[in-house]
Amino acid sequence: MTAAQAAFAATLVDEWARAGVRHAVVAPGSRSTPLAVALDADDRLAVHVFLDERSAAFCAVGIGRATGVPAVVATTSGTAAAECHAAVLEASHGRVPLVVCTADRPPELQGVGAPQTVDQVGLYGAAVRWAADPGVPDEAAAGTWRSLGARAVAEATGARPGPVHLNLAFRDPLVGEPGELPPGRDDGAPWHRAWPPAAPSARSTEAVAAAIRSARGVIVAGAGSPPAGVGRLAEATGWPVLADPLSGCRVPGSVAAFDALLRVGAFAESQRPDVVVRVGASPASKVLTEWLASCGAHLVLVERTGAFLDPDRLAADVLPGGPAVLADLARRLEGVADQSWGASWRSAEEAAQAAIDRVLAGREEVTEPAVARSLLAAVPEGGSLVVSSSMPVRDLEWYGRPRNGVRVVANRGANGIDGVVSTAVGVALATGGPTALLIGDLALLHDANGLLGLADRQVDLAIVVVDNRGGGIFSFLPQAKALPSERFERLFATPHDIDLSSLVAVHGLAALRVHDAEGLGPALTAAVLTPGPIVVVAPTDRAANVAVHDQLHAAVGAAIA
Repeated sequence: MTAAQAAFAATLVDEWARAGVRHAVVAPGSRSTPLAVALDADDRLAVHVFLDERSAAFCAVGIGRATGVPAVVATTSGTAAAECHAAVLEASHGRVPLVVCTADRPPELQGVGAPQTVDQVGLYGAAVRWAADPGVPDEAAAGTWRSLGARAVAEATGARPGPVHLNLAFRDPLVGEPGELPPGRDDGAPWHRAWPPAAPSARSTEAVAAAIRSARGVIVAGAGSPPAGVGRLAEATGWPVLADPLSGCRVPGSVAAFDALLRVGAFAESQRPDVVVRVGASPASKVLTEWLASCGAHLVLVERTGAFLDPDRLAADVLPGGPAVLADLARRLEGVADQSWGASWRSAEEAAQAAIDRVLAGREEVTEPAVARSLLAAVPEGGSLVVSSSMPVRDLEWYGRPRNGVRVVANRGANGIDGVVSTAVGVALATGGPTALLIGDLALLHDANGLLGLADRQVDLAIVVVDNRGGGIFSFLPQAKALPSERFERLFATPHDIDLSSLVAVHGLAALRVHDAEGLGPALTAAVLTPGPIVVVAPTDRAANVAVHDQLHAAVGAAIA
């Protein structure tokens, strides 16, 4: 029995390595021993150990986001398996490849009150692309083991990437040496390989091109955009690119200040397009979303998997695919460019960026828009910036200046603040390069376990925490004015008195505090260039934060009046 279990686990690991998997995240536990030992024994995989299962799963999400290749996360049975659920949901909605392996008790221990035993079959419901419960390993079924391991990766990376769940039952004794593994493919390939879906036919792109030819258009580039394809379409049409920083398309020449620009009524009215090509996911800006919904344009949604990422149900055409589809569309739209149309957007962008600079230069205190803008500028060429949901991702979207050479990552599938620290650790582990994290105080507290062991991990990670002592985003919502101050603070702002510098010091991490605008840029630059993990705490005031946002929007309005 022990030899069969060990051989089963080793076969799965061999298939994962053949399929290109290079990272495994292990949360310690007894029942998962055969798999944990097999993962650690294969030197083709880097094994990262996390005490907390939720942190482990979000680290794996970060690895999958950074590489496009699933990481394997392994847990023991019971509530340990349930701790992965939030990460599974993020991977599902964010289309991030992930292989979740939960150890389980054998059938004879189910339903009889055995410890750490819950019903784990179908634990993650419809959130997974595929799930399997192969039962306790039996040598009689050895011919199926390679297929199981290879299919897990194939399903996670297929036409609609996402999480896969293998629920693996093991019997005592759990420690053993593997016998001979069932033979694999002679050429070292995995047992199964998944190939990307075929691109849309020329007929479909021609039909879309015919519907939008000779029109004034804009390209909205969101997370999941292929930058090369977006650039090709913009070059052919002359249409402006309204670029979310998560898209990889926020480069010089794109329109980054679209949120502030579209708050100016006269500009928003005069710049209504006839066509919108939206690539990838929607940006966070509610102002942009409402403008798109009201302008009556023909909306073409281009998304690599063909997913209907269209909450307002406005898309007239949905084209699955990536750079090749956009290049084909660009070829068919060659020569439609109205140079004055694109120039008007570029002129407004330049005026908006100058206005943002003037306002932030005039503030002596640290502001949240300045933290986002300065951190994006500070990340070195080839580095990565992970940004938390809530206000950080919005401040980066609204105020981050266009630049080249930085990968921007966020958990915007389910848009939660779960596991953000752990996701950043995963990105840093996967890329091996300088990584920064922009996060709010509540999100840091929500994933404080992501700091466990961070001081000993070989990562260059600068964690920049905006500390406004509560949930700053709620100060922008109607609740802030509609409710008495005490009730609003208790129910929404959730103020805290935790000294974040002391919290990170407990985990053996160095912490810097920045108290004025003059020291912000140098502190962030120093942090992202410092080897190893470091934390920068930037205290801000929630009420003042609302005021500086209003000041920025007013300044942009005046600049383009």
